[in-house]
Amino acid sequence: MKKTIFFISGIFIFMSCTRIITPPVAEKKEHLRIIHGDTVSDNYYWMYDYFGKGPDSTLVVDYLEAENFYLDKMMSHTVPFQKVLYDEMKSRIKETDESVPFLNNGYYYYTRTEEGKEYYKYCRKKGSPDAPEEILLDVDKMAEGHSYYNLGGVSVSEDNKLLAYGVDEVSRNQYTIYFKNLETGEIYKETIPNTSGNTVWASDNKTVFYTSKNPVTLLTEKIKRHTFGTDTSSDATVYEENDKSNYIWIWKSKDRKYIFIQSQATLSSETRYIEAGNPASAFKSFQPRMKDVLYDVIPLADKFLIHTNKGAQNFKVMECPLDKTGVESWTEYISHRPDVLLEGVAEFKDFIVIEERKNGLVQLCVRNLNDGREHYIDFGEPAYTAYISSNPEYNTNTVRYGYTSLTTPGSTYDYDMVTHQKTLMKQREVLGGYNTEDYQTERLYATAKDGTKIPISLVYKKTTKKGSSTPLLLYGYGSYGSSMDASFSSNRLSLLDRGFIYAIAHIRGGQEMGRQWYEDGKLLKKKNTFTDFIDCGEYLIAENYTGKGHLYASGASAGGLLVGAVINMKPDLWNGIIADVPFVDVVNTMLDENIPLTTNEFDEWGNPENKEYYDYMKSYSPYENIERKNYPNMLVTTGLHDSQVQYFEPAKWVAKLRDMKTDDNILLLKTNMEFGHGGASGRFDYLKDIALEYVFLFTLEGIDE
Repeated sequence: MKKTIFFISGIFIFMSCTRIITPPVAEKKEHLRIIHGDTVSDNYYWMYDYFGKGPDSTLVVDYLEAENFYLDKMMSHTVPFQKVLYDEMKSRIKETDESVPFLNNGYYYYTRTEEGKEYYKYCRKKGSPDAPEEILLDVDKMAEGHSYYNLGGVSVSEDNKLLAYGVDEVSRNQYTIYFKNLETGEIYKETIPNTSGNTVWASDNKTVFYTSKNPVTLLTEKIKRHTFGTDTSSDATVYEENDKSNYIWIWKSKDRKYIFIQSQATLSSETRYIEAGNPASAFKSFQPRMKDVLYDVIPLADKFLIHTNKGAQNFKVMECPLDKTGVESWTEYISHRPDVLLEGVAEFKDFIVIEERKNGLVQLCVRNLNDGREHYIDFGEPAYTAYISSNPEYNTNTVRYGYTSLTTPGSTYDYDMVTHQKTLMKQREVLGGYNTEDYQTERLYATAKDGTKIPISLVYKKTTKKGSSTPLLLYGYGSYGSSMDASFSSNRLSLLDRGFIYAIAHIRGGQEMGRQWYEDGKLLKKKNTFTDFIDCGEYLIAENYTGKGHLYASGASAGGLLVGAVINMKPDLWNGIIADVPFVDVVNTMLDENIPLTTNEFDEWGNPENKEYYDYMKSYSPYENIERKNYPNMLVTTGLHDSQVQYFEPAKWVAKLRDMKTDDNILLLKTNMEFGHGGASGRFDYLKDIALEYVFLFTLEGIDE
């Protein structure tokens, strides 16, 4: 491979350029935040204005477009390389492909893709995988003329004649629900706007329940009941959530007997339910919400199981009669274990499958409901991801699960719970001759400042020589109890094949090592997330996997908060960072309850109206803690229509960094003016963003092919 350096004093230049390109300078407008006796000047507060359509909305767009223009000019010399990477990553994807069909109520459902098409067809076959195909939704055609198109919440009535589905054309997670007659192909004119996209059909095949959103905050506020064929303005509200820290959603039990409403915050939850055959009845509380208690319900033929953390930090399973659901009737079914996180239970007529996590790895335990015997499914790799997959059928002895590792492509298995035989139904094909034996995975443990052992999963090509000049990309998240398990990416091969090591830091704030792992990385312990990540980076240098000047960090959303915080705390550790849709203006966002999702997040970050939480989050918020000092090279991305991390957070952050930083290192902001939090909706469009990120890293390493 060639290594040609194309930067002077940290600023990329063109080989033919005679002048250095100057970055845009954002206008400053004084805005004072005064709270708890603390006065803070925020010169870029005006960037909030776009969706309010106030006097600064045009200025916002002008600034974002100026940053995009600057990025295009600075990276123009890499365009051919970006194209090479895009083509390379796309060439590994099997364009004409089909998912493994799953059985649901007499039909086998699957999706299939066609060569050159960005989207897919949603299909089914009656009674057998060999039956004639019905194309229920041709998303390739539906998405024509749209820069963004996302289909969600596909739901078929019990008589298999009507289809409900949600469509988001803006990327703000606001879906309009449509209905289709599966016998005639007619798409009806009646629609339901401003929803979460999901619907649940009652047993009468004409009643649907859905979740309605607040049009400003985008909070899930109400569960409504709609009778197909009637005006949506008359839809009844069957439940309204008054606690703005709770998310709500609706679902149907696998045995089709019950419809449930779940209301859940970070620390507490409540379930309501009715019989699916009586949709006009009032939802009743399974058990009123309890302080700091989470629970969810699993219906069996003769009892309810309750998955809960009541008196059990790592969760346990309780049981109760079908007609006595209050906590006073709960008795222990699966006991709490301090070394095992009990993540969930999947029910079948004669079995349950218990998803556990021990020593950071998922285990699937199968229990026979008739005789109580248990056994575990064997996986056989040191670092992997396993999960219960789509299993809508209740009366079956087969459980479908997914499996992947850093070197094993995504695989779908069917497991016979009676014979203990597993069948590989499909492994995602990687075109171009991928050989798992060419790559090495490892599981390491860094020691945090407080003595805690932090797991690290990493992968590299066996021909890569580890040392102080080896480039290494360290990824992390560490929030909401989300576990970042080791999984395969065919796109990542473009990084590994050019000499990079890729590592995942399983830092506190996730849930890889149990519920305490999450508790120790949230609220007033949030800084553990950041120091763990720094300790992992320093450990990888100390163990000679990489060296200063060749260590990179990457994170998205709350992971963007992570990388934003660590460059304030330890800027000289990283040669570069990639911050995708980063949550970096923590204090201001958490003070504004009109911003989508803010109130849902109080249990995660704290409410800054409380001085203790205000002071703590101000002490780590990336935007608040920018100083006049050197920062690493940075590529930051956002989407104008992002509903989860609003565009103005990364935009303000970059503007302030440009004003404050004392180095000549590269700082780039890319705003996708048409998309939101998840980026492009098509099958291949997102590869352009990955190509840009990879070429950013390669250029810093002097790799040009």
